[in-house]
Amino acid sequence: MTGFPSVRLRRLRRLPALRDLVRQTRLTPDRFVAPLFVRAGAGLREEITSLPGVHRLSPDEAVAESQELVDLGIPAVILFGIPEKKDEVGSEAWEEGAAVQETVRRVKREAPGLVVATDVCLDEYTSHGHCGVVRDGEVDNDATLPLLARTALSHARAGVDVVAPSDMMDGRVTAIRRALDDDGYGSVAILSYAAKFASAFYGPFREAADSAPKFGDRRGYQMDPGNGREAMREIALDLEEGADAVMVKPALAYLDVLREARRRFDVPLAAYNVSGEYAMVKAAAARGWIEERRIALEILTSIVRAGADFVLTYHAKDAARWLREG
Repeated sequence: MTGFPSVRLRRLRRLPALRDLVRQTRLTPDRFVAPLFVRAGAGLREEITSLPGVHRLSPDEAVAESQELVDLGIPAVILFGIPEKKDEVGSEAWEEGAAVQETVRRVKREAPGLVVATDVCLDEYTSHGHCGVVRDGEVDNDATLPLLARTALSHARAGVDVVAPSDMMDGRVTAIRRALDDDGYGSVAILSYAAKFASAFYGPFREAADSAPKFGDRRGYQMDPGNGREAMREIALDLEEGADAVMVKPALAYLDVLREARRRFDVPLAAYNVSGEYAMVKAAAARGWIEERRIALEILTSIVRAGADFVLTYHAKDAARWLREG
């Protein structure tokens, strides 16, 4: 007999130890990358209203946070910069003494075992809030490429392990790879935000980084949410240009894209559990509508189950503690 009553799948669900033994997707802290927002100064730890539990940190506080993450078994951080000044081209993005570059130097010195990645984009740094050079009301793709390469190179000089371009300019991976290789930083990896959608889930991040566009929107260069097949083309092109790993962003509303990317590409694959996804969980949990721990771990498990090798998530520290508690 091949069906009921001989086959009873519930037999292996009866006991916690049995469920653990046959679990097909395992969530562990070494799959997490913790995003950190950094700004110039000392002793600064500013909570972000729309991201409860997440802070803007000065470099010294980012070091302390990084050391805590290492203790929890989290292997990596990704840094986002809050500039002291903004201009039309985002020039603070590549300043050697800016917050991101200083944080990279300090974290690599004081927590050397931690993988440090940096977001490479200009939106936080430009006075107009767009991800590149604006000409005649539109972002000029090709004029932006050398500025992204210059930014990535400044991060490499500071000692970063991975640069992660999130701008969605065509050809940015080639521009960055050439700049790194030509300057002797061939070992710095590129994690490309290859399939980044023009999503409504980014709202809290834009408050955190003060990066909302001052006019228009980013749909001219970020992906249309309806275009799953186009995402596969974006990933393939970035891999051809030299990306070492690729990302799908956001994660939760794009699990189908993540699954298809896993099926097609045998490369390291990341997903970004973005600010809006995190904020919804925190808001509902604060009202007692959901159980935060169970919901957060279920969401993260779903992202890994869909195919992510690692997940960028604001839940990283809490989730690592919960998993340690068992």
